[in-house]
Amino acid sequence: MLFGASMLLLIDREELAGRNGRRAQLLRTGWLFVFGLAHYLLLWSGDILMNYALVGLGAMLFIRREPLSLLKWAFLCFFTHFLICATFVLSLYGWAHAAMAPGAPIHIREGFDQFAGPFINPNDPAIRQEIATYRSSFGTILAHHFHMYTRNWWWTFLFTAFDTLGFMLMGMAMLKGRFLTGRWQEGQYWRTARHCFLIGMPPMTALAAWLALRDFPALPTLGTALAWSFPFRIPLAVGWAALILWLFSRYENHRLMTAIARTGRLALSNYLGTSLIMCAVFYGWGLGLFAQIRPAELPMLVFCAWLVMLVWSTAWLSRFAIGPMEWLWRSLARRRPQRIRNSS
Repeated sequence: MLFGASMLLLIDREELAGRNGRRAQLLRTGWLFVFGLAHYLLLWSGDILMNYALVGLGAMLFIRREPLSLLKWAFLCFFTHFLICATFVLSLYGWAHAAMAPGAPIHIREGFDQFAGPFINPNDPAIRQEIATYRSSFGTILAHHFHMYTRNWWWTFLFTAFDTLGFMLMGMAMLKGRFLTGRWQEGQYWRTARHCFLIGMPPMTALAAWLALRDFPALPTLGTALAWSFPFRIPLAVGWAALILWLFSRYENHRLMTAIARTGRLALSNYLGTSLIMCAVFYGWGLGLFAQIRPAELPMLVFCAWLVMLVWSTAWLSRFAIGPMEWLWRSLARRRPQRIRNSS
């Protein structure tokens, strides 16, 4: 949502300055794709920047539309995303049925077993190979990521493009409707958050309980993650946004709110910096802790990362106007070095 809103802000700012806003956005997304590709290959294969860059090109076709029109197109994108994911999940059920049928061809049984193995067996050869890869050298991990990019990334993009575009369009509508500007009344944000959580939380809780009671079977769990939970993620996303804006409107001058706001101003630097730190913790070229920390211990690392982001973002912005990666991104997009230090 925020990326879609930021597109509108950038284009408006460039056009108010007498520059070509669309051209500025094209340059911005081009360099974002470059950052994302480097991030994917060198650090983490879960990169979202390339996705944002490519989908952002499509979102530019909607920048002049009114909020209601943007919402209609957003929900059309959501529906398309749900159809793609649901069709894929149902095809997996068909594959599983064919593999378990009496007299099924051996290549069908072996193919499904190879697909499902990593989801149900921690000692599956694919899992062991992945652990060995990420505990190895930088060059081995780089080669692995390059192989995944050339073979799998575009398929992954298909499963995320419409989802991402829908939320971008929703963010654009929410900015034009002044929801994301903080100009709604405090009570409006609270009521929006409450209603959205009441819509989305009960079915999400029911899905989680259903899977837990069945000990998280592979296909139902994958289907829930990809498709069945998606309709409820939409109101929950709006609910979280409304709750955060309610907190900022109610506790605007609180030190924690100020630190969170500063962390958000360094979003790109924090995103890439977190990847760098966590890869150094887990990968073989760093501490090599990949698959050695128990799941129950991982939230502590998340908490530590949050704390580091809050502290360093506040310290950085006490001397500088923008983050290091934000400065590099803006300088490359405008083809000249930008001011980074505070005026004072």
